[in-house]
Amino acid sequence: MTKDLSPVPDEPHHTIEVSADPWAHLRRFTPARIALGRAGASLPTREVLDFTLAHAQARDAIHLPLDMDLLAGQLQADGWPAPLRLRSRAHDRHEYLLRPDLGRRLDEASVAALQAWRADNPVPDLALVVGDGLSALGIQRHTVALFGAIREALGGAFVQSPPVLVGQARVAVADEVGELLGARMVAMVVGERPGLSSPDSVGIYLTHAPRVGRTDAERNCISNVRPAGQDPVTAARRLAWLVHEGLRLGLTGVGLKDHSGLPMVAATSTQGLSG
Repeated sequence: MTKDLSPVPDEPHHTIEVSADPWAHLRRFTPARIALGRAGASLPTREVLDFTLAHAQARDAIHLPLDMDLLAGQLQADGWPAPLRLRSRAHDRHEYLLRPDLGRRLDEASVAALQAWRADNPVPDLALVVGDGLSALGIQRHTVALFGAIREALGGAFVQSPPVLVGQARVAVADEVGELLGARMVAMVVGERPGLSSPDSVGIYLTHAPRVGRTDAERNCISNVRPAGQDPVTAARRLAWLVHEGLRLGLTGVGLKDHSGLPMVAATSTQGLSG
């Protein structure tokens, strides 16, 4: 039998047009996932791939370990004293994610280290604490620039502790740090839960008279600190205003409203502030 080698006509194929979204012009103003368009009943392939990438970046930000050696070296190179390096009671990232309560308390060695420091040093007005939180990526990228902006905004008006770096940290671990140091206030700089457009966001939580058991209602929060969100210079100036007013009034939290008059996002360029 002879095989028929004559060319087979091409199968007809259909092209699905991507329908533009009438809100597409709004994408100039936000990285949020809006005006994605559609291809038939589905999203365009490009948008599906972008979503997959954003989701992967958010997951990576949660699991990425904080390089404390690098961060401590960068802070010292920027003129800060040698940081105090501590850990929470969570032994690893897996336990940290499953047991939020362990991330809110210091381990025994860290408690002893703070007690030893306090015995030989003055009581600080403000303790600056850094924790990896849920985005070590954000802390790694932005801490040095943010600390530099905080130093400038405070202008040397307060006695400060050395930077305190805490691994596997939740916000409330700063309460114990501040209590052990006897600090009048503590500012916790911590990696925020990643979003699909913000895997590297940082938050600042300010607490007056810190002690174990403080609630979130007793803190002031400055959130989404990153060059693409609330830039570090604006966040630092807002923090300085809250520190001054919080010490004057003797409180933070719901009783301390931000009347600094600063915009949520600065209009000035933030190029080079990512650290």
